[in-house]
Amino acid sequence: MAFKLDPEMAHNLGMDLLAKIPGPASTIWNQNDLNEKYAVNLNCGLKWPFPVGLAAGLDKEAKTIDFFSKLYFGAIEVGTVTPKPQEGNPKPRLFRLKKDESLLNRMGFNNAGMMTIKQNITSSSTNGKILGINLGKNKTTSAEDAKQDYQTLYREFSSIGDYLVVNVSSPNTPGLRDLQAKESLEEIFVCLENVRKENPVPLFVKVSPDMAKQGYEDVVELSLKYNLAGIIATNTSIMPERGLGGVSGELIKKKSKESRKYLLDLTKGTNLDIIGVGGISSFQDVKEFWEAGGKVVQVYTSFIYQGPALLKEIKCEIDNFLKDQDVSTLNEYFMKRIDS
Repeated sequence: MAFKLDPEMAHNLGMDLLAKIPGPASTIWNQNDLNEKYAVNLNCGLKWPFPVGLAAGLDKEAKTIDFFSKLYFGAIEVGTVTPKPQEGNPKPRLFRLKKDESLLNRMGFNNAGMMTIKQNITSSSTNGKILGINLGKNKTTSAEDAKQDYQTLYREFSSIGDYLVVNVSSPNTPGLRDLQAKESLEEIFVCLENVRKENPVPLFVKVSPDMAKQGYEDVVELSLKYNLAGIIATNTSIMPERGLGGVSGELIKKKSKESRKYLLDLTKGTNLDIIGVGGISSFQDVKEFWEAGGKVVQVYTSFIYQGPALLKEIKCEIDNFLKDQDVSTLNEYFMKRIDS
């Protein structure tokens, strides 16, 4: 039924419903029976109860934390949030590419602004799951002043988020991706230094799958220099032949996987965590990420198409995987991987 509605209308109706009845809705899927077997310890000190999290963009305004945190998700990332409310780009701006199990969006960081979203978070329960908050600059903020937006947001959310994310990789805010350039990104990290000292919280940067290798090398260099927790790879990809905006889902699987592999190779031997996102739609994708050196992933588009059944399937496959590896927990598997 939902797939017969306009994509954004269906999304908004769904979010509103889940916000109103999180308990009954989550009870339908009965996905709150995790134990230590599925937990994953990251280098930054965070412990995800399950290795699959919800990527930013689905719960933009943190309205449905109570619902999503009762599913098997190990972490819920909300946002992108901007300092001031903004409407985003003109509609229509969200499109299903059903044949390819992908989405095209040009939303433009539409959200109610940091104060409303902060209130939504503080009135919610994470049910023991990790909460990430994705931060972005307002469209009307100049590139020169962008660092101040991120500083404002960090100061506002560092006391209530388990980790924060500097989002400079969405293709739907004019000039935003220019902030991935080494000089611009360093300005943001410098601006954040004092507020991070005041209230330390793991900080990630989210990157595009469309960057050149030198760009990834610069991001890794800066992430190490400014003591970031890690990198989220990747955001949506620009595919002009598909239309204006960013593509997510199966269509970017190969490109995102290659970007993640390069970043995992670059960060091997460091304490940087790479959170994998983009085209992940099965346990096989998760397993390949583990084999490449990663630990935790996020999903968005595959969850839209498959629903909570995706998480249940991955959980069952993890049970089989652990038996095959002759280990009792995922953390034991990762330790065994390091030793070998």
